[in-house]
Amino acid sequence: MRTLRQPLLLFFLLMSQVCIRAFEPVTTTVAGVLLTSAIYPFGYKIYNFFHENCNDDWLTFNSTGLEADLEKKLFGQHVASKVILKAVTGFMENKNPKKPLVLSLHGWTGTGKNFISHLIAKNIYRNGMKSSFVHQFVATNHFPHPGEVQTYKAQLQQWIRGNVTSCPRSMFIFDEMDKMHPGLIDSIKPFLDYYEHLDGVSYHQAIFIFLSNAGGGKINEVALRFWDEGKERTDIQLKDLEISLSLDVFNNKNSGFWHTSLIDKNLVDFFIPLLPLEHKHVRMCVLAEMKERDLKPDETIANEIANEINYFPKEKEIFSVKGCKTIGGKLSYYT
Repeated sequence: MRTLRQPLLLFFLLMSQVCIRAFEPVTTTVAGVLLTSAIYPFGYKIYNFFHENCNDDWLTFNSTGLEADLEKKLFGQHVASKVILKAVTGFMENKNPKKPLVLSLHGWTGTGKNFISHLIAKNIYRNGMKSSFVHQFVATNHFPHPGEVQTYKAQLQQWIRGNVTSCPRSMFIFDEMDKMHPGLIDSIKPFLDYYEHLDGVSYHQAIFIFLSNAGGGKINEVALRFWDEGKERTDIQLKDLEISLSLDVFNNKNSGFWHTSLIDKNLVDFFIPLLPLEHKHVRMCVLAEMKERDLKPDETIANEIANEINYFPKEKEIFSVKGCKTIGGKLSYYT
C-alpha cells in the first residue's frame, strides 16, 4: 500500500495540469484554479484512504469487538477482562478525560499481558499493533545500558512529546517493566498527570500500558489460597489483589516501579492482575492456536500438549509455569 500513496497523489495533480492546458490561454488561469480546487481534494482523499491518519477513519473504538475478544480469546482471566473492558470503554467514551489512561498489567510469563495490549490496539486502531500511533518499548532492547539512563530519559520524553503532538490518541506500551532501570519511568510522570497542557501539548487522550512480571508471586499466592480453601477461581476479585499488588511493586527494587511517584501520586489508574493458568486454560490456548493456523481442532493433541507443560507447586501441579508461552512451538511439533 505504501508504494501507491505518492504516485496516486502525483497522478491527480498531473491530471489537473493536463486539463488546464486543454483550455484556451484566456481561460487558463480561471480554469486552473477551478480544476485544481476540485481535483486536489479528491486526490487528497484517495491519498488519505491509503495513508494512516489520526482521524475517525483510522481510529474508531469498537467496544463490542473488545468485549468479544476478551471473552473468546483470553482464557482464565476474568478479573483482567472485566477491568480492561470497563477502563478502556469508559476512557474512550469520555469526551473530556482529565488525564491519560494508565494501566499496569502484572503476572507471570504466558498469562496474557502482551496479548491484552494487542487486543486493545486492535479495537482502537484500524492497523492494530502495526499502527504508526502505537509505540512499544521493550526494556532490554530500548534501555539496555544502566549508564545511559539520563540519555534514555531525554529520548523517551522527546519521543512521547513528538508522537502525542502528531496524534493525541497515541498508545505507549512498556514491556518488561521489571527489567527497567529504577526511576526511568518517573521521567514520563508529567505526561501522566492531570496537567491541562505541557508546553502547549495535552496528553489526556493518550493511553499508557505497563507490562511486568513483578507481583506475579503475590498473585499466585492468592490464586493458590483460593484453591486450597476450595473456592472457585471466579470468586477472586480485583479488591483481593490490587492494594497488595501495588504495594508489592512499589517496594520491589526489581519491579520498575520501585518508589516511583507514579504510584504515590496515584497516576496508575488500575493495577491489573493476570492469574496463573490451569491445565484447562492451556488446553484452550492450544485449540485457539489451531484455529488461528486454520487447523482442525483436535482435543487429543490439545490434551497431550497441555500434559507436557510443567505445573506448580510440584506437590499439586495446579498452575502452568509458563502459562501458554510455549504452546506455539509444541503445536508445530505435533502438526
